[in-house]
Amino acid sequence: MKPSLEELQQRLQAAFPDARIELQDDSHLHAGHAGAAGGAGHFTVRLVSARFAGLGVVARHRLVYDSVRDWMPDRIHALVIAARTPDEAAA
Repeated sequence: MKPSLEELQQRLQAAFPDARIELQDDSHLHAGHAGAAGGAGHFTVRLVSARFAGLGVVARHRLVYDSVRDWMPDRIHALVIAARTPDEAAA
């Protein structure tokens, strides 16, 4: 069973306490998809955090995936991640 947006928000906020977080549940767009068949969710995650400073895209994504690793692939099938620093978000 996929996590609620509230559960995902709490998990990400714990991992990125300074972050501005926006979440979107895209699961309805993947109805019939093999990964959705077991009830796992598809989400878009937008994070703005100083923690991403000096890190490349892959390293940023790894930090996000690390925070929900125990939910994959049973509760979360896919994440679309936009991880930016405050300066990048302001530009």
